[in-house]
Amino acid sequence: MSFTVLIPARYASTRLPGKPLADVAGQPMVVRVAQRARASGASRVVVATDDRRVLRAVEAHGFIACMTRGDHATGTDRLAEAAVALGLADDEIVVNVQGDEPLLDPALMQAVAGALAAHPDAAIATACHPIADVAEAFNPNVVKVVLDAAGYALYFSRATIPWARDDFAQTKDALPPGLPLFRHYGIYAYRTRFLRAFPALAPAPIERFEALEQLRALWHGFRIVVEITRGTPAPGVDTPEDLARVQALYAAGAAH
Repeated sequence: MSFTVLIPARYASTRLPGKPLADVAGQPMVVRVAQRARASGASRVVVATDDRRVLRAVEAHGFIACMTRGDHATGTDRLAEAAVALGLADDEIVVNVQGDEPLLDPALMQAVAGALAAHPDAAIATACHPIADVAEAFNPNVVKVVLDAAGYALYFSRATIPWARDDFAQTKDALPPGLPLFRHYGIYAYRTRFLRAFPALAPAPIERFEALEQLRALWHGFRIVVEITRGTPAPGVDTPEDLARVQALYAAGAAH
């Protein structure tokens, strides 16, 4: 199986300016992400950035980078521009790995690429894991996904879905046995054909209210296959505190 990993990396960040270049054990964070992507078995790893400082840092460490516009509304739009610039074929699989996830498991990148390769009727593949924690179940910052019998996404939501009507009427202190409640991982594999089409898709009302970009694809009839995994998502870096935690893990050798 051949796939490309594209890593969108914007320089600007409200809570952590210059985030892609933040030092993680002596190397820029985006380079650490690229190293993880290379370990996934990807045939090509490319960083798509809007800042030449990031481009120079990536290339200095032996990885490929390409410049993209700075005014993209979404990360998927940035990927679409990069896919066109790289001349990727319509059927080529592209895995989107965020530039602020230096702990992401390379095996997960390979798994979503494999899921898409195995489902030719899907435009997108992503991943999820079962929710066992009550706090996660009712946390709107934890995105849930409901699947059909074949493992395709029916809906993504910040709400607790499916809702256990009878059990939750009695108590919300525990999850009923067998409730198919899944937490969505924010990792995606796309066919290049879909990436080319995405910028022209009108935003969906459900996307606007849920603030979940993947709902645009479902709204327009594209199928999303979902890989069910075990464990919890590796934490990304959004704040100085997140960065300090990742730096400590790398320093302790726990991130390798």
